[in-house]
Amino acid sequence: MSRAFICGCQGTELTQEERDFLRASDPFGLILFKRNVETPAQVRALIADFRACVGRDAAVLVDQEGGRVQRLGPPHWRAYPAAARFGALDLPLPEREALVRRAATLLGQDLRALGFTVDCAPVLDVPVRGAHDVIGDRAYSRDPESVARLGRAAALGLADAGILPIMKHIPGHGRAGVDSHLQLPGVDAPLDLLRETDFYPFKANADLPAAMSAHVVYRALDPERPGTLSPVVIRYIREDIGFRGLLFSDDLSMQALSGTLRERADAAFAAGIDLALHCNGNLAEAEAVAEAAPLLEGDALTRAARAASWRGEPVAPFDPVEAWAEIEALLAIGA
Repeated sequence: MSRAFICGCQGTELTQEERDFLRASDPFGLILFKRNVETPAQVRALIADFRACVGRDAAVLVDQEGGRVQRLGPPHWRAYPAAARFGALDLPLPEREALVRRAATLLGQDLRALGFTVDCAPVLDVPVRGAHDVIGDRAYSRDPESVARLGRAAALGLADAGILPIMKHIPGHGRAGVDSHLQLPGVDAPLDLLRETDFYPFKANADLPAAMSAHVVYRALDPERPGTLSPVVIRYIREDIGFRGLLFSDDLSMQALSGTLRERADAAFAAGIDLALHCNGNLAEAEAVAEAAPLLEGDALTRAARAASWRGEPVAPFDPVEAWAEIEALLAIGA
């Protein structure tokens, strides 16, 4: 039985120290970044090595949104557009939904061919004027309904390719005034406004299989603790938003959080996070997270199993070459 955390690694192949750590700690999964990616053959070999270490077909994650958050790109993989490019197209919303779903399916097929099983996408945050640009064009729109529908289309497209989508950053990062990679954002908006805007896309998609928490303080809910570490916020996500799926933390090594990595992981699990995510590949930090991580069992294990088998509504097959040509043509017209 695996432990309830996901870790990264330093380079394009595992070191002996990393292999020893993986065998001893048995993480739920591995997440890869640009530092881990060179060629398709190399990525497949790295993923296979990881799975050999843990002795099972474990989850392998990546942040592959498109635009500026894209770990796999040319010359070996397509350059996918940012979400906002789809949201800005002068097309009826149902047509944009179909286009987003096809693009996400193509992206998911790229990932599946390499051995990935999980994509940390789509972004369901709703940016507001004056907020930090850390979300920016990663969001589909400033309109909550458009974000909800286009984000769902992306999740369904990934699932069509056999990739588990993780919607992020629940309950909403779009209003944050600073980048949570570097500082802790605080949001002062009243709860009624948050429900109508920031939280709306997540509530509309509460049946999706997985979500990633936001390192944001929502003072209307918990004036002191960021969502990832707040039992109040996690309870709100479960009860008011109605999300019953697998809940990942955002990266615990981000500077929005304070304390040691062990303290951060302990607080995340105490708050109700199912799986702790640690991304930077620092082995000493990963060991601290592993020490805090419980075995993945009980309700969290049930949610993980349900997420792994989740599929959306069926869709008619399509020709990948024709679909990509259509996407490129429409985006060129809308540029």
